[in-house]
Amino acid sequence: MRFYCPFLAFLPLFICSKVQAQHFSLSRLFYPNVTLSASYLPEASMDNNQNFGLTRTSFSGLLPLQSEVTIGYGSRKKFDLRARHTVLVANIAQLDPTYNGAVRPDNGYKTASVGAIMLQASLKDRLWVYAIGGGITESNETFFTPQPFLYGGAARMRILGVNTQILYGTALVYNQKFRILPVFGINKKIGKKWRAAALLPFMIDFNYRQNGWLNFDFIGAVNGFSGGFQQLGPTEKLLRRTNYQHLKLSIAANAHLFTVLNVSLEAGVVGLRQLRTFNPSHETLLAQTPGFTPYLGATVRYITSRSNFSSKFTRKLGLGDGGLNW
Repeated sequence: MRFYCPFLAFLPLFICSKVQAQHFSLSRLFYPNVTLSASYLPEASMDNNQNFGLTRTSFSGLLPLQSEVTIGYGSRKKFDLRARHTVLVANIAQLDPTYNGAVRPDNGYKTASVGAIMLQASLKDRLWVYAIGGGITESNETFFTPQPFLYGGAARMRILGVNTQILYGTALVYNQKFRILPVFGINKKIGKKWRAAALLPFMIDFNYRQNGWLNFDFIGAVNGFSGGFQQLGPTEKLLRRTNYQHLKLSIAANAHLFTVLNVSLEAGVVGLRQLRTFNPSHETLLAQTPGFTPYLGATVRYITSRSNFSSKFTRKLGLGDGGLNW
């Protein structure tokens, strides 16, 4: 059971983002880190006198694979300087949906995903971001007969001065069917204390920097999951799939401690919720609308290493203050 937005450079950060108590930042692509997160949605009533809730825990890691700078000649034999930075992003998660206090399916859903992200900058082509990856979200009964999700995409990033960057591109996503999704992102510093960031149509974030170790995020995000399970029929077990989505509005407090540790606590509310069950032919068997409910989340991130090169690079691109945009 994965959370949506498997999308370009921000998405593996944001699934993995996407629900965690943090705002997204390209600067994190330059620092190896491991992240432990948890979120909780208390049960809320649905249309058929049932209650629905959700608990999620996840562990993710980011590992740089290669950084290189090459000198050559592009078209028309013009001199070109090209830099590439490639990272691996992996995530495992446990999701436990509850119906009237009972976890269904039994033992919930397991998610395993992996993706690769490459940032490429050159004098000729400027700055591009590429991403590719996939994974599975299944119950114990369907884990070894999974329906994988896949994604790939590319986006152009433009640096509009030190305080503003925009990103636009396209992604191809497969989750039982193919979808082509346009994407637009912006990251802009507003004054000395504020930064606005958005990855449309998935997330909007306003960050207030209190001081060097404490900041706050005001977040609006669309999230959800899609997980496979088996349902007991009259004569045999039937394959089914549950899709869930919601809109989350929340506030997160982020503390950057001891140089290498980031702790975030998040609270808010989720609404505009939809819960659907499908058969293998993608026909809707059941559609429900859970009510509004509070949201609670916590994240602990450990930065395993840093480098002076990474700090200088991100500062020059304006991707983060002091090399880390927490």
